[in-house]
Amino acid sequence: MHSTNLLLEEPIRMVSILEPSKPNFFPAMTKIVGTLGPKSRSVEAISACLKAGMSVARFDFSWGDAAYHQETLENLKLAIKATKKLCAVMLDTVGPELQVVNKSEVTISLEENESVVLTPHQGQEASSKLLPINFSGLAKALKPGDTIFVGQYLFTGSETTSVWLEVSEVQGDDVVCVIKNSATLAGSLFTLHCSQIHIDLPTLSDEDKDVIKKWGAPNKIDFLSLSYTRHAEDVRQAREYLSKLGDLSQTLIFAKIENVEGLNHFDEILEEADGIILSRGNLGIDLPPEKVFLFQKSALHKCNMAGKPAVVTRVVDSMTDNLRPTRAEATDVANAVLDGSDAILLGAETLRGLYPVETISTVGRICAEAEKVFNQDLYFKRTVKYVGEPMTHLESIASSAVRAAIKVKASVIICFTSSGRAARLIAKYRPTMPVLSVVIPRLKTNQLKWSFTGAFEARQSLIVRGLFPMLADPRHPAESTSTTNESVLKVALDHGKVSGVIKSHDRVVVCQKVGDSSVVKIIELDD
Repeated sequence: MHSTNLLLEEPIRMVSILEPSKPNFFPAMTKIVGTLGPKSRSVEAISACLKAGMSVARFDFSWGDAAYHQETLENLKLAIKATKKLCAVMLDTVGPELQVVNKSEVTISLEENESVVLTPHQGQEASSKLLPINFSGLAKALKPGDTIFVGQYLFTGSETTSVWLEVSEVQGDDVVCVIKNSATLAGSLFTLHCSQIHIDLPTLSDEDKDVIKKWGAPNKIDFLSLSYTRHAEDVRQAREYLSKLGDLSQTLIFAKIENVEGLNHFDEILEEADGIILSRGNLGIDLPPEKVFLFQKSALHKCNMAGKPAVVTRVVDSMTDNLRPTRAEATDVANAVLDGSDAILLGAETLRGLYPVETISTVGRICAEAEKVFNQDLYFKRTVKYVGEPMTHLESIASSAVRAAIKVKASVIICFTSSGRAARLIAKYRPTMPVLSVVIPRLKTNQLKWSFTGAFEARQSLIVRGLFPMLADPRHPAESTSTTNESVLKVALDHGKVSGVIKSHDRVVVCQKVGDSSVVKIIELDD
């Protein structure tokens, strides 16, 4: 396995495990994506989530209309101003998601060994005998013996809130199934997943395009989470659509791998996408249980070597209703960090969970502890070997900056950047200290008006492990010479001191462009 040895080689004194962790300005190097919803959409709740460590807010359009999400977004903006915490916005598409429609919201009890019929006739009432679905082609895709899972929002894995069905026969447009476990379904909408079955629906539906155009574009979303990505062509088509919406030409596309089809085309999808989300809820159903860990470790390794952010979902499901995670969940979060995840995505836990703030805080603390035992030396050597020689100019500078910072035990790496690429490359080598990305805005024009770039680039680094952005004064270009560079550096150092990352006599590694040259320098701070 690629990541089984990513632990410190020195044995840990068992008594030291009980020592309280030191508080840190940055809760963890690993980022946290929080899904905003009923339990986390007020200004107060969002402010608390930001303070707890959320750096990306996810808007899930599987439910709720544009007006509802717009109200939540306006609250997010107010929370950002109040807390002075930067936060990126992610729009999550619905994609070819199959749903059971329960218009009257009656509680449905399904009993083991009984039969239930799935029908495309949505006008009928949902019951323990009949489940209307939003797809007319299901009967053509299924055959006797196929497996179907149904659950609220996403599958929790709980025997009482998710149901496992086995197809017994197909009758015209209807699918007759045998219920394999007793369960109670409550709410208006349940997700339906057909295990290892191709569903003939577009990855980016007309409804998704409409939401992106009418909600995503005006709000200049930072990330598009492309649900049920199955082929690289899905990403290309989404990018082509975004390019037609001027304000979204810079939006990064994260391919959400949710089924075996996406797994089979993982390498080509990774090459095309800007990042990957491992949607383990659906994947955990498509894959045999003994193969889930293998996919996670392999996929994260591939993302790490490509220098593209990787996000893991479904780690603390039980915290939707409980204040503490299970032992298995706590270990799962830590393993995601040790395997190389850039961020942890919280779905139901923050959207409708009872403890959204506590969940973010708990996950952040677990991530921070796991980062302390991450074997950076082994990871660095492995990454350098994978990149090979000759390295590109930027790759060489990035790896040199990280090597220098580790050798001199620097407290922080400061990187001046306009596009954010240099800072992301430094973060790719997983330095043990934070990377302060000083984004220098650029002036651009569309012949009608002038505007500055930089805000997009700063927010988009909020999903990269170890990367912490700050926007510089636009009067200081990234390639300028000594006087202005020293001025921007002083601002960055002051920011580091205020946040507690930098102290007197600390060493700091600075990566910047001077003229046509890229420079890595080490400075030691005075009192």
